[in-house]
Parts: sequence; structure tokens; C-alpha cells
Amino acid sequence: MERRIEPMKDGFIKVAAVTPKVKVADVDYNCQEICQWIDKAMAEGVKVMVFPELCITGYTCQDLFLQDRLLEEALEGLQTISARAKDVDALIFVGLPLAIKGKLYNVAAAINKGRVVGIVPKTFLPNYNEFYEARHFHSGKDINTYIRIGEDEVPVTTNQIFTCDVMPSLRIAVELCEDLWVPNPPSISHALAGANLIVNLSASDQIIGKERYRRELVSGQSARLVCGYIYASAGPSESTQDVVYSGHNIIAENGKLLGDSKIFSEDMLVTEIDMKLLEA
Repeated sequence: MERRIEPMKDGFIKVAAVTPKVKVADVDYNCQEICQWIDKAMAEGVKVMVFPELCITGYTCQDLFLQDRLLEEALEGLQTISARAKDVDALIFVGLPLAIKGKLYNVAAAINKGRVVGIVPKTFLPNYNEFYEARHFHSGKDINTYIRIGEDEVPVTTNQIFTCDVMPSLRIAVELCEDLWVPNPPSISHALAGANLIVNLSASDQIIGKERYRRELVSGQSARLVCGYIYASAGPSESTQDVVYSGHNIIAENGKLLGDSKIFSEDMLVTEIDMKLLEA
């Protein structure tokens, strides 16, 4: 089956960063919320949809990530979302924990017309202050393999660029949260390889001053790489412990802030990116 993302007129493409409500470790509920937002985004003509990091399970599962049942349900949930999106002409990114060859990874799954077309693992795992992801996950920096999801052999690697046959100026690559905050973000290599739209699945917590810094970080990265940047972050329903999440979503284009959401909201931020401008 041919899988194509139809472009918008004159090189503009409509994109969305979505923060759904989540219930920690309740995969069925989370997948239902994600599917409802996919329907809403489709109704608005969105072609690239980005959801937060680990949104299928919730980011704050802590040691529940070590439970086989949660991991099995997360993979089943990914397949459920894929099946529900079989008629959606868009590229959809969702986050989940995924076990591969005895190691657990924090990954972004790319879905297009009912199929998982790629898995991108997180490279840099925060393991300082309030973060301790290395307790549960492995870095995906060196992984380069395939896994079977349903009837498909799906590539698993950080070095993936998702392209569009009918819109060659659209070339999408993926980062996950901390990947953007390090001195040498993967998006630099992605841009050098030709990517001009970076999506970031994030679970960035909220502290005083971080909103402004986050906005400047996303805008600045889009400027230095001459690209579009979509940043989708976990929302207040993740705030179940001692860390607060605000659902601060940001979309930028070559240094220009196209939109950012109000903090402490769980909503969808929609705008258009001019891919032909970036190409030029």
C-alpha cells in the first residue's frame, strides 16, 4: 500500500502540538484520549501531529516501567492508535516505552495511515536533579535494528528522516525532550542530513523562568538549523508526584515563534509552516 501525506496549497503544511489528558499507567484511557485528539486534528486538516513523550503510558510511571504488563499494554495501545488512524492522511508521533532485545527504550513512534513507519529512541537521558530516566531506560544512540509490529518490520534508529513523495520540501526528524537541551542536539545531525522540520516529544517540567527559556530554546534551534520546530509537552495531569508539568507547546519557523500555548493547559496548538520558504 502506498502511504503518502498530501501537501497543503503553495507549500504550507498545517501542523499541531497536542497535550492530551493522561491517567498514569492507564493505557486504555490514554489511547482513547489520543484518538479523540487525532480526530479533532484531522477535522482541522492537520498533516503532522505531535504528542508528548511517553503519552501512551504517562511519563511519571516510575518503576511501573519495569512491569511486563504495562509494556505489553503500551505496544497494544500503539497498535490500537494505528488502526484507528488508518484513514488519517497525516504523520502522527506518539511516545511510549518499548522493550527491544532485553533493553527498555523511551521512543517516539511515527504512524501513517494505519501503520507504524518508524521508531525513534531517545538519545540523551536526564539523570540529574529531579530526573532519573537512566534507572529505567537505555540510550538509543547506537541502536540500529528492526522490530515486528503487526505485519510490518519497523526500523528502530535515531537516524531517520521521514519524507513525503508528493511534497519533497518536507523532511521530518525526531528528538525527545532532553535531546534538545544538551550541547550537541541530534537535530543538528538531522539538519545536516537534510531534515527541515524537527518534532520533539517532551515531558518538560515547570519551574520559575523555564517557560521563557524553553520558548527561546525552541525558537533559537529553529533559527540556527533553518527549520520548523514542533515541541509537544506533557500537561498538568502528569503532575501526580513532586514535579509539575504545564503542557507548554511551542511551534517555531526559522527563529520566528508561530505559536505557544498557555501553560497549565491540555489542548492543541495548530498553525501552518511554510516549507517552501525553508527550502528557499
